[in-house]
Amino acid sequence: MHDDVYQLYLDEIAAIRPMDAEEERLLLDKLKSGDTTVRTRLMEGYLPFIAETAKAYADQGLPMGDLVQEANMALIMAADQYREGDFKSQVKALADEMIRAALEEQGLETKVEEEMLARVNVLKEVSKRMAEELGREATVAELAEKMKMTEDEIRDIMKLTLDAMSVSTDAEV
Repeated sequence: MHDDVYQLYLDEIAAIRPMDAEEERLLLDKLKSGDTTVRTRLMEGYLPFIAETAKAYADQGLPMGDLVQEANMALIMAADQYREGDFKSQVKALADEMIRAALEEQGLETKVEEEMLARVNVLKEVSKRMAEELGREATVAELAEKMKMTEDEIRDIMKLTLDAMSVSTDAEV
C-alpha cells in the first residue's frame, strides 16, 4: 500500500515541468531578494530531489509517505528560511535531520509499545497465578505489591488490556 502511495507521488511529480539550472538560479535570486511569488515554482522543481532524498531512508521504520512528508516539510522550511548559499545542500541537510528525527521518534514509540505489551503479558501471568493461589481474583493493591508497581500503574496496564480487547471485539463484528 505504501509503495503505491509513493509511486502515485512519483507519477504526479513526473507531470511537473523540470527545473533547469538557469531557472533555479533565477528563482533563488528572486527568493533571496524577498520575492516569495517564486517559492511555489522553486519547491515544485525540487520535488524529484525530495523523493530521492526520502527514498534513501526506505525500510528503516517509516512508510515512504511519511518519509516524503518529512522531506517536503524540510523543503518548505528551507524555502522560508533561504537567504544565501547552496539551497540544495540546505534542503538535503534539513531533510536528513527531520527524517532521522522522525525515525528516532518512531523507534522510541515502538520501544514503548513493546515495553507496555511485555507489562501486559506479565500482569496477565501474575494475575492468573495469584488467582490460583488465592482462590479468587487478586485485587489491584495485591497485584501492585506483587509486581512492585503502584496501583495507578496496574490500573493503566489493565485499561490498556481492556482497550485492546474492546478494539479486537469491535473488529470481529
